[in-house]
Formats: sequence, C-alpha cells, structure tokens
Amino acid sequence: MINSEKPEKKIIGRVETVSFPELGIDNVHARIDTGARTSAISVSHTELENGKLAVIFFDKNNAQYTGKKYYFDDFSHGMVASSNGQAELRYKIRMLTTLGGKKIRARFTLADRSMQTYPILIGRNILRGKFIVDVKLGMPLKAEEKRRSNELQQQIKRDSL
Repeated sequence: MINSEKPEKKIIGRVETVSFPELGIDNVHARIDTGARTSAISVSHTELENGKLAVIFFDKNNAQYTGKKYYFDDFSHGMVASSNGQAELRYKIRMLTTLGGKKIRARFTLADRSMQTYPILIGRNILRGKFIVDVKLGMPLKAEEKRRSNELQQQIKRDSL
C-alpha cells in the first residue's frame, strides 16, 4: 500500500536562521516573506570569471562577511521585480539551504541587501508545501529592526525638506 499522507508542514516564524552547508555558511538570520516569489541572498560582488560566476556573499558590515569568492558553474540571470516595483537584472543560483531542520535545494537571486535588516529573504519557492508561517514566532533582531526603522524615518524627514 502506498502512503498517500502528505508530509507535515513545519511551523516557522517571521525570522529564522538558515545555513548553506555546501558553502560552510551557518546560522544567518533570514526574513520569511510569503509575498516574495523567489528567495534572495545578499552579495557585495559578482563577476564572470572564465565562464563561472564569482560571488562574494554579504557586505563588509555583516558578521558573515569573509571576502571569500565562491564560484558557480550553474547560474542564470533574469529580470526580478523588487518589493518597490522596480525591475532589475539579477543573477540566480541554486544552493542547498537548511531551514527549520529541512534541507532544500532552491534558487536564490543575488542582490545587494546591505540596506536591509536581514541579508537573506526566504520566499515562496522555499516555503510552498513545506512550512506554515506564524508571525508571532521566530527570532527577529528587534533592536536592529528598530534602528533601521528609525534610520528610514530620519531619511524620509530629510528628503521631505
């Protein structure tokens, strides 16, 4: 008899930690965004080198930044619409990630997220069919979120003068 039961979905919060075991990158805070179609990871540098995509993850202000270049043979690029409605050309790579105890190979777009509180955004391409998001749960960086919110409010005030 074939087991037709669907695997149980794991409940996660609005911010979780993710790891990238093939890259040796562990426990990075990620924003869970059910409105985002595709997941994204912050990069400070991308370039083509001998037919491979060379990537430096994160920016110098991020604790995860090492300056190490990672090389990808399998990559693509395409237009991605950001949350503010702007479309931009981004590279895309597939990587193994762990979230909520599950290992998932998924596509990530590469973006400069240095101005964001969280260097990783987890979208529906990872969440669908595997997770339920409860916004009361998770491990948000509340002090950093508040600092960033205050910074943005100050910017709005300066821009309106």
